[in-house]
Amino acid sequence: MLSDQEKQGIEAELENYEHKRAACVEALKIIQRSRGWVQDDGLHDAALALGMTEEELDGVATFYNLIFRRPVGRHVILICNTISCWIMGYNPVREHLSRRLEIEPGETSADGRFTLLPVPCLGACDHGPAMMIGNELYGDLTPGRIDAILEKYGWESD
Repeated sequence: MLSDQEKQGIEAELENYEHKRAACVEALKIIQRSRGWVQDDGLHDAALALGMTEEELDGVATFYNLIFRRPVGRHVILICNTISCWIMGYNPVREHLSRRLEIEPGETSADGRFTLLPVPCLGACDHGPAMMIGNELYGDLTPGRIDAILEKYGWESD
């Protein structure tokens, strides 16, 4: 069931669109901001509010890689895995992140703090390899820089 705050947010968003369905991505983002991810009950209620079927809205949710349909960590680490970042050192950076957090891409750390997700592009090709945590973009990554960044988010080094 949608919270009152989620309902109000979605209703306010609907005012910006001629057709309810056009607000589907924004409705999903409202739910995700509130809950951390889009659960089945939220998807169901949002679909009703938008005049869509659950299947249609789930198709939208699963198309966008920044809409999470399963639980994620408190801090989602998006790591760019496009050719530019590969050339600039993606593999050692990804391996270092996996080793430090003890997770593979797509997984969440045992303490629930971090989820590591590869994404197609972060738009930082001139500073690859790059990753994003929350709204913060980090480029020119090295193992030492990664450790310093992770410490800002509560990770403790060995």
